[in-house]
Amino acid sequence: MTSERPVLYESFDDRFRAGRCMNGDAGLEVLYTGCRWAEGPLYVPAWRQVIWSDIPNDRMLRWDEETGAVSVFRRSAGHTNGNTLDREGRLVTCEQGNRRVTRTEHDGTVTVLADRWQGKRLNSPNDAAVRSDGSIWFSDPDFGITSDYEGHRAESEIGSNNVYRVDPSTGGVRLVADGFGAPNGLVFSADERRLFVSDTGAGRIRVFDVRDDGTLSDGKVFAETGPRAAARFDNIRFDDGGRLWVAAMDDGVHCYDPDGTLIGRLEIPEAAANIAWGGAKRNRLFITAGTSLYSVVMGVTGTHPAGPGRRPGAEPAR
Repeated sequence: MTSERPVLYESFDDRFRAGRCMNGDAGLEVLYTGCRWAEGPLYVPAWRQVIWSDIPNDRMLRWDEETGAVSVFRRSAGHTNGNTLDREGRLVTCEQGNRRVTRTEHDGTVTVLADRWQGKRLNSPNDAAVRSDGSIWFSDPDFGITSDYEGHRAESEIGSNNVYRVDPSTGGVRLVADGFGAPNGLVFSADERRLFVSDTGAGRIRVFDVRDDGTLSDGKVFAETGPRAAARFDNIRFDDGGRLWVAAMDDGVHCYDPDGTLIGRLEIPEAAANIAWGGAKRNRLFITAGTSLYSVVMGVTGTHPAGPGRRPGAEPAR
């Protein structure tokens, strides 16, 4: 299914067109539909597949780029949400229902990386990012414990929604940022000196300076939903031009210039929950929206989820 170019792309600033953000496919491609609520897409280069989460159905699905086939990757998956790769190509997953962050080893076994902070159970980890030092950073809103739809209804033991860091040497979990309504997507800048975090609850994206010891400065506001009432910020990803692309739910996919200006957007027929770059050239944007997985081949190129300087290595075992 495709749509005409004026429907897919909307430019608010000349930089959107000048940056080739409107070059590429004229419409979206529907790769799969039939989820209850799709999130967490991740392109795995070694498999040429996209893994994503169907949270209420408690399963992870995979789409094969070579054949177009869709199959179940993991069922009874802990109501997974966000997925990423670590520096050794292992799958890192946020399990809302199990209230933990896990890693799938190369042999297929699952290792728990974080499930508590100061002895208290996490709320429901949502999205994760890996830094070049091997540390894993993740957001922990309460989406998975507010009802039984995306997890298991429960009271928060921590009493707040925060961002945490897992130490690569000790495995210790440290709170690095708080004061959120509901922290959601997070991503490092190309030089890893800044961490961007979307706050779905507050309708803004915050940016923090990352200190050498892995602590963060007080966050500043990078962007806000402002007058775009349909927008709710979910996950976020950079392209290699430093533009930040944001899954903005009912307002499609936003594109922000490095200075924080909203320069354009993509119109998506369902609520855009998560996005991920992939394909052989990393210029194919995969979008989980409502019940479906979409893609569009773009005129811009995305960054790798494991960031710059990623070491080559095996991808996660099937």
